[in-house]
Amino acid sequence: MKLQLKNIIVALTIAIGLTACSNDDSSGEVTGNGTLELKFDNTYGDADLIFNAPYTNSNGEVVKINKAIYIISNVVLTKEDGTTYTVPKEDSYFFINEEDAISSYVTISIPDVPAANYTKVSFGVGVDEAQFLQGQEGQGDLLERAQAIGMTWSWAAGYKFVRMEGTYTSSIATDDTVFMVHTGKTGEIYNYAQIEVDLPDQALVRANITPQVHIMADLQQIIDGTTVINFDEGTSVMGGSKVQSIMANNVPGMFHVDHVHND
Repeated sequence: MKLQLKNIIVALTIAIGLTACSNDDSSGEVTGNGTLELKFDNTYGDADLIFNAPYTNSNGEVVKINKAIYIISNVVLTKEDGTTYTVPKEDSYFFINEEDAISSYVTISIPDVPAANYTKVSFGVGVDEAQFLQGQEGQGDLLERAQAIGMTWSWAAGYKFVRMEGTYTSSIATDDTVFMVHTGKTGEIYNYAQIEVDLPDQALVRANITPQVHIMADLQQIIDGTTVINFDEGTSVMGGSKVQSIMANNVPGMFHVDHVHND
């Protein structure tokens, strides 16, 4: 009797183990499509970005930001095997507007992403040459959306890639003085910045899992990065070598992924 009972217990244990393995295998199937969210959290250095809060730059100028918008475009996701998924170009232009932030984040939701384990995200800042050359008819509602939030130039065709505005004070400008930093195409130079960030944990896109990739964007880098902008030398930074330096040297250092939620 004891031997029979022991055999029954062993059989049940094996059956439970097989069932558990079967459930794990089923839940681990990587098929179909899902959604991935990119959450952009703007900071100024190590501090949260708060409109009209004072931040001191490396050159001693104290800035207060009251406008912060930039264009994210051409999102590409890299899988653990090194292959990539490119978000369709017509659906891959987004405006990160600090005024739209909810709980400090501005969220980009990307649907119809092939189920996979993703390890990297790459994207552009600005509007690339290929898209620009399509003209208004080939850009869908991008131009209309940009115009609605002041991300186009009033005196020339094209888009503003980064728009940061506010006031500053310094040893020379002792009262709050308005500054504007607007980047975009300058002459024949498109100033399009390309970014690639590694994920500290894989983003597990599934039909029932929507990963949230939390991207920190340090806006101090725009004016106080590799290239330092001194507003005492000019409060309107909108063209020429300064814009080229910002997009080539500063903007690529703005972004890193803080963490990934797989919920």
